[in-house]
Amino acid sequence: MPSWPRSSDAMAAPSLPLPVLGAEPLAPARARDLCTDCGVSRSSHADQCGKACQFIHPRYEALERQVHGRARDASRPDAEFFGPFLEMHRARLARPRAGAQWTGITTRLGELLLERGLVDGVLATASAPDNRWAPVPVLVTEASGMAACRGMKMGYSPLLALLDEVARRGLKRIAVIGVACQVHALRVLERELGLEALYVIGTPCSDNTTTANYAQFLARLTNRPHEVTYCEFMPDLHVELRFTDGAVRRIPFIQLPLADLPADFFPLTCRACFDYSNALADLTVGYMAGAGEQWLVVRNARGRLLHGLLAPELVASPLTSAGRRAAPVRAFLGNLLRAGDGLPLRRAPRFLRPLLAWAMPRFGPRGLEFARARVEMKVLEGILTLQRQRPHRMKRMIPAHAWRLAARYGLVEGPQ
Repeated sequence: MPSWPRSSDAMAAPSLPLPVLGAEPLAPARARDLCTDCGVSRSSHADQCGKACQFIHPRYEALERQVHGRARDASRPDAEFFGPFLEMHRARLARPRAGAQWTGITTRLGELLLERGLVDGVLATASAPDNRWAPVPVLVTEASGMAACRGMKMGYSPLLALLDEVARRGLKRIAVIGVACQVHALRVLERELGLEALYVIGTPCSDNTTTANYAQFLARLTNRPHEVTYCEFMPDLHVELRFTDGAVRRIPFIQLPLADLPADFFPLTCRACFDYSNALADLTVGYMAGAGEQWLVVRNARGRLLHGLLAPELVASPLTSAGRRAAPVRAFLGNLLRAGDGLPLRRAPRFLRPLLAWAMPRFGPRGLEFARARVEMKVLEGILTLQRQRPHRMKRMIPAHAWRLAARYGLVEGPQ
């Protein structure tokens, strides 16, 4: 298991050779506070970190206007939660791809862009050759190469370091599949890259950790962690594990051993992120409102083009919303307040766990209401985390829409 060094709150990968023929090895990451190692500090754009980083100089509203032509509209309730969008869909691939985390929608989008000649390369994240969970950034130039990017990885991937490789090869049309902190920096740099076309496919991201920490978490869930091939937090409030022998195990959230994890298991960056839904992507593909399928958030004309490319291969179904989020979100806030600087979770009494495990997926928030609940929980966690650990950054790092969502639960801007 690789050891991923930390600098302050950063979790940076070592200098790894890229699995791309002829590519240069990655430069070391520079030590910075609140860094997710998006890759900018490893690139020729390192002097831009101060203006590009989501955790140094976030510019959510300005970038939403730059990318989508508008910021989130408070008169459209779901835009407050999920960012600007034109339409939302629930879907799955009619022919699921083996090894995909869900059915392979993001992988297939990368393949289609390359197959149709719309891009010359796709920046994405594959797994390290010796560890399926360790992320390695890759530049994919053949559609067949996207298969290596299937499945979840845990740890930081310095994806934007490959912008130098894009420039070295003279590529002018690319797609990027990334998480919010990568996409935020990309959008700041976009106008300087000299690209003719850029398609951004975003995935929601929350509570990242090191690859080594993740291995320890799996070891708490099962006595055969090295046989786990798949781990996913499902919208029915279970974690699903799959094993090399085909076995499947489902664990209710309420029975997870999260209270046993060290307080710094999840880095400060992830606990202070206010872009869970990746609002600066052209198309966000995630699970939160999918109710067992995928949730596609089409944000602009490029996102509509991406959705249109894939639509003939999708099985679509209506988005749903059920249950009420207020009570579980308030309970989460209570746990945050009791936890102090630790993880925002505590154990339920053992005798209640089976009852709660049965009741939560049946009566708790589902579909869009589940997605709204998760966004509100992340907003509350972010505000309280900064208040306790980086109070001097609150004014700069907390966007206006986060305060609007938090106000429903008694957190208002100003001295707490």
